[in-house]
Amino acid sequence: MGNKIMIIGNAGGGKSTLAKRLSQSRNLPLYRLDALQWNSGWIPTSKAEFDRRHDELISQDVWIIDGFASWESIETRCAAADTIILVDLPLWIHYWWTTKRQFMCLFRPRPDFVQGCPMLPMTGKLLKMIWIIYTQVRPKLVELVVSYRETKWIYHIKSPREMEQVVIEHC
Repeated sequence: MGNKIMIIGNAGGGKSTLAKRLSQSRNLPLYRLDALQWNSGWIPTSKAEFDRRHDELISQDVWIIDGFASWESIETRCAAADTIILVDLPLWIHYWWTTKRQFMCLFRPRPDFVQGCPMLPMTGKLLKMIWIIYTQVRPKLVELVVSYRETKWIYHIKSPREMEQVVIEHC
């Protein structure tokens, strides 16, 4: 595993938890794309501003970048990363873990998200987005990640057990 680590996958798959653990154990700075994409009140960052800030991040020598964002940014991150971790769990796990997290947001805000962006009102959109990513974007994403298998460290995580194995080996 290198020093430019891209963690990508559908919502509710444990990407943020994995990113935090890797960041702490490897002493690498962690950047969450949600913080680049959204401003308080769910106001999106302009494309120009997002692209500028994203390009600044990937030009650094070391990083862990957690998140999805636009397809263009995914391609750019894949090219810049030396390690790609694709969290690709079964659909039901993404739904289950997302629903559990959304429910917990009734009691406390999500600590790793943008302040002023309450999670609960976005639940319906989030569940729909999970379906769209899984059925429409995922095949293309898997193909892109696999295309780098000869030149980068690739971790294609397909189960919670595989996720834990990455943690054990690299944290």
